Amino acid sequence: TIEPLYFTYGILFACGCSFAYQPSLVILGQYFKQRLGLVNGIVTAGSSLFTVSLPFLLRVLIDSVGLYNTLRVLCILMFILFLAGFTYKPLISNAKDKEGGKKGKFRFPPEKKICNFSVFKVLSYRIWAFGIPAALFGYFVPYVHLMNHVKDRFGDSVPEEVLLLCLGITSGVGRLIFGRVADYIPGAKKVYLQVASFFFIGLMSMMIPLCHVFGGLIAVCLFMGLFDGCFICIMAPIAFELVGAQDVSQAIGFLLGFMSIPMTVGPPIAGLLRDHLGTYDVAFYLAGVPPLIGGAILCVIPWVHERQKLKERAKPGDGETTEKMLENENTLVLDGTEKTVKEMESGV
Repeated sequence: TIEPLYFTYGILFACGCSFAYQPSLVILGQYFKQRLGLVNGIVTAGSSLFTVSLPFLLRVLIDSVGLYNTLRVLCILMFILFLAGFTYKPLISNAKDKEGGKKGKFRFPPEKKICNFSVFKVLSYRIWAFGIPAALFGYFVPYVHLMNHVKDRFGDSVPEEVLLLCLGITSGVGRLIFGRVADYIPGAKKVYLQVASFFFIGLMSMMIPLCHVFGGLIAVCLFMGLFDGCFICIMAPIAFELVGAQDVSQAIGFLLGFMSIPMTVGPPIAGLLRDHLGTYDVAFYLAGVPPLIGGAILCVIPWVHERQKLKERAKPGDGETTEKMLENENTLVLDGTEKTVKEMESGV
């Protein structure tokens, strides 16, 4: 029966994946500063490696040991994640924690820190947290429906698995390349890489129905995978730039939660359009629109972030000016007092 799978594979497995994925991004910022983009590219490229190799491995396992034993093999791979989690050792930067001698001990955080909504006080983060989900309504549509679209258009005469292979390979390459490129882009201007990635992802989605030759679809998937890797690998570096290292875990968590809604809604809507229209063409055209809209929203983030930084610099500047004025006044008073004392001594 499929009902138990809704709970085990649908809820428990999904929660476990989120618990494993988010800390793997956040922990990197504690160890790497200058090359955070490259490190994120290397770490996230692992998923592309398994996207390419796992389908072939699964086919061999299912044919040789059956479905149930194949699932047990996958459980062993998940257990490796369990062991890898023990390597996450946060660096303590707080002097109070060092004085208290609580290094290495787990302390359950207070409720305010579990749901820390203070990240939404940052305007640039609010725009980012709204623009990314807005761009992702059509994100999963090619991944879910591309194989069926190929069967509808080309039949069984073409190897549709090659398309997933192209997506996985170029996605891994894109994460390595754009992760390194992001290290050379200062501050919040890294967002422009995501803008470019959404533009090309939307454009490639719209070009899928226009490809009447299988080679054209391969080219589309190559470009789509490349910019998909760009979008994923610079997510954590942008979060560090917008909210800082202290709140980055909460910021990424909220963003991933918001992203899950449009990514879940998009493919069923595309499936409904296919059932009513008899073709995936309209679904792919519409899937390309949200990335273009979301990318346009993200364009304002660097400008907003720079204005925020200027305001923050202006506030302590006023305080420093006041302190300097007080210091000058104290100096003048002391100088006047010393002169008076000297005059009195000379008079005596």
